[in-house]
Order: sequence, then C-alpha cells, then structure tokens
Amino acid sequence: MAALLSTATPAQAATYTVMDNCDVPWINCSYGDLWLFYNSKDIAIQDGYYKSAFTTFYGNVNDHWGTSQYQGSTLSTYRYIFGNGGNGNGQYMKNNAASVQNCAPDDNYRVYYNSGYGGTSQYFAKNGAYGDCNITNLISALKNNNASSHFA
Repeated sequence: MAALLSTATPAQAATYTVMDNCDVPWINCSYGDLWLFYNSKDIAIQDGYYKSAFTTFYGNVNDHWGTSQYQGSTLSTYRYIFGNGGNGNGQYMKNNAASVQNCAPDDNYRVYYNSGYGGTSQYFAKNGAYGDCNITNLISALKNNNASSHFA
C-alpha cells in the first residue's frame, strides 16, 4: 500500500504571460479589438507611432489578471501583460491601464472597475465608419483601476 501512495504524482502548474487573450488556447477568437494602453493617450500614440505598450482583448474578459484552466493534470494559467515594446512593456495589465482604443467594427465595450463586470464602468463605442480607432483616456475612477471588460 505504501508503494502505491508514493507513486502518485501531484498536479502540475504552468504559468504563461500573453498580451492578447486570443493567445489563450481555450479562448476562441481571431484577434483583439479592444486595446488597453499603459499610458494616457497623449503619450501612448505620438506622431502616428505607438509609444506605449498595450494589451488586446476580443470578447468578454472576466478578470484582467488572467485565466486558468486544467489541461489534463496541469493547471495552466495565463496572465495578461502589456506588450509590443514601449512604456510599460512586460507589466501586468490589471489595474495598470490609462487609455483605451476600441477597434471593433461591430462591437461596443465597457471597462469595469471590478473583476466580474462590477462597479464603475466606462463605455467605448465601436470604431467609426472610416475604420478610425479613437483612443480615449480612462476616467479617473478607472485609470489604473481596470479589472474586467465586456461587450456593451
């Protein structure tokens, strides 16, 4: 009996960082539409170039900290970070975003103060008729206090 107990293997855990929720294997999407930037809009984009790191999301994101799921006996956790270089590159994005750009042609979004789509929120309309993805600063209640986002 002791030999049987000693051969049992504990569950494994793996943690990854991604800058797009579409990079999570169990999330089905093709690309991100909601862009959350580390910096305010005046710093994030200058002279037509991205100067700030950003994270992109498609669909509902219950918790900007990340998501976990068992893949067999391994608990896989994906943490959302700012990427693509620039200010804030590599930082965790939950409670660190200062501005938002909605590039979705058909979807409006809300960003929320709390995980699970609760608390103060801000509405971001789909992009314009000419494909313009306007960048907007988060309101003061949400700047560096962003925890979830949802189709509006």
